Amino acid sequence: MRRHLGIPLAILGLIVVIGVVVTFDYITLLFDPVTDNAIDFEVPAIDNESRLPVTSNPQLIPKILHQTWKNETVPVEWRSAQESCLKSHPDFEYKLWTDESSRQFIADEYPWFLDTYDSYPFNIMRADVIRYFVLAHFGGIYIDLDEGCQSRLDPLLTYPAWVRKADPTGVSNSVMGSTPRHPFFLRVMLELKDYNFNWRVPYITVMYATGPLFLSVIWKQYKRWAVSDAEQVWILMPPEPGASYFNDLHGSSWHEDDAQWIMYLGVHWIFFTVLGFLLAAVVGLVSYLIVRRMYPRMPPKYKYLEYGE
Repeated sequence: MRRHLGIPLAILGLIVVIGVVVTFDYITLLFDPVTDNAIDFEVPAIDNESRLPVTSNPQLIPKILHQTWKNETVPVEWRSAQESCLKSHPDFEYKLWTDESSRQFIADEYPWFLDTYDSYPFNIMRADVIRYFVLAHFGGIYIDLDEGCQSRLDPLLTYPAWVRKADPTGVSNSVMGSTPRHPFFLRVMLELKDYNFNWRVPYITVMYATGPLFLSVIWKQYKRWAVSDAEQVWILMPPEPGASYFNDLHGSSWHEDDAQWIMYLGVHWIFFTVLGFLLAAVVGLVSYLIVRRMYPRMPPKYKYLEYGE
C-alpha cells in the first residue's frame, strides 16, 4: 500500500516544488513593498543666470526624452501631455520612436534581436521593447505619451537608473530613466527572448512577456545581486497631492476586453492567492483519496503479498 501511495504523492510533491520554483519571483513580488531606494518628489533650485534647475547631486542621466507612437502624428488627446514635457524641457533632446524608426534601430544596432522583435503578436509589445533598448543604448528618460510633465525632471537625472512603483505591487514601465549601458536595462534586453511566450490571452501575454510584470520580475531578480551604487535601480514613489513629476492621463490604448477581469484579479490579489493555495490543497486531498480507493489497505494476514514474499 505504501509503495503504491508513495509514487503519486512523490509526483504531486515534485509538481508542487517545480511550481514554487518557477513562480517564486511572482509569489514574492506580491509581498514586496517596493520601497527600496525610494525617490521622493523634489523641487530643484533655479540658477539665477541660466534660469535652469540646479541639483545638489551631479547629473548622471543624459538630457534625452524618449517617447513612442506608431507614426509621427500623435493623437490629439495626448498632444497637450507631450507638449507639457517639451515646453518645460527645452534643453533636452527629444526622440519620438515610430514603428518604422524603432524597427530600423533594432535592425541596425541589435540584429540578433530582430527575429524576436518581429515575432511579437501585438504592436504594444514592440513599443515596450524599444523603450528598454533605447534607454540601455542612449540613456535618458522614457515617458508614455499619456504622461504629462508637471515639474522639471532634473532631480531624476541624478540617479543611475530608476523605474516607478506600480499599484498594487511591482514596478511600471510607463516612465523610466537610465544612464547608457546600465546593467539593469542590459539584463532586461537579454531576458526578453526567454520570456517571449504567447499565452493566447492578449493582456497576460503583453504583461508577462514585455510589460510591467516582466519588468517587475527582472527587477526582483536583479536586485539580489546589484552591489555598487552605480548598479542600483531606484524607485520613484507614488505622487503626493500637488507634488508630482508626472500627470498620468491613463491612456491604456492597447487594453482589450480581457484586461478588465485581470485588473479585477489584481485588485483582489490576496483573496485569489489564498484561494489558489486552498484549491491546490483540495486537489492534493482528492488525489490522496483516489489513490486510497484504488489501493485499499490489505488485511494484516495478507500483508506479505505486498512485498512479494
